[in-house]
Amino acid sequence: MKVRLKDGLPYVEVSLTYRGRQITFENVLLDTGSDGAIFSADRVLAIGLHLEPNDFIHRIRGIGGAEFVFTKPLDRLTLGPLSVTDFEIEVGAMDYGVDMDGIVGMDFMLQVGAKIDLAQLEIY
Repeated sequence: MKVRLKDGLPYVEVSLTYRGRQITFENVLLDTGSDGAIFSADRVLAIGLHLEPNDFIHRIRGIGGAEFVFTKPLDRLTLGPLSVTDFEIEVGAMDYGVDMDGIVGMDFMLQVGAKIDLAQLEIY
């Protein structure tokens, strides 16, 4: 799958399936510096993914600061030919000053054994 550079950062297209409903995001940051995957709360509402009373809420920290997120198990997360089932993501405001739908981190990339070819701008 092609990796697209935007402002010097790598972006990919990712599909999420939650309770049988699927959505595709074209503006997802591929981030080897992030240990997990996080998606915008506003954008995942389209497939009915929202905070529920029994969801676990916690605080995460990163280069962009700190925020509260909740976790949700997905049916599937797909990035081109790479796919995992029963995959847990974090959902938050993602108010980082950059327009993006989400971030795919090392948890996904390690689980699928992803290889990133920067010369060809591809992930497989």
